[in-house]
Amino acid sequence: MRAIVLAVVLAGPVSAQDWTPMDGAKIQTALEDRTLYYEGAEQEFYSSGQTSYTAGRPSLGSWAVRGDRYCSQWPPNDQWECYDMEAADGAVRFLDAYGNVTEGRYEK
Repeated sequence: MRAIVLAVVLAGPVSAQDWTPMDGAKIQTALEDRTLYYEGAEQEFYSSGQTSYTAGRPSLGSWAVRGDRYCSQWPPNDQWECYDMEAADGAVRFLDAYGNVTEGRYEK
């Protein structure tokens, strides 16, 4: 399951010049023990390395920071997928290898 790629946020766009690339330490701080809100969904990132994505019903997966990238794994798939991340005021976005962008906000 690639839940993080499936969510799209329309909760107010942030202009391109406001996005700042994140390194591994910033990604860890931005996600660990935090909740991101997407349109119709939310995702919690636990310090244990587990993550819960809820869009109607919860889906449990794993997350980690590898180098300067966010990586996640969603059963039954055992492969990890990694994303570059950028931050802006009150938001982060995940960029995959195919040019897809997913934005999440800290508040609804």
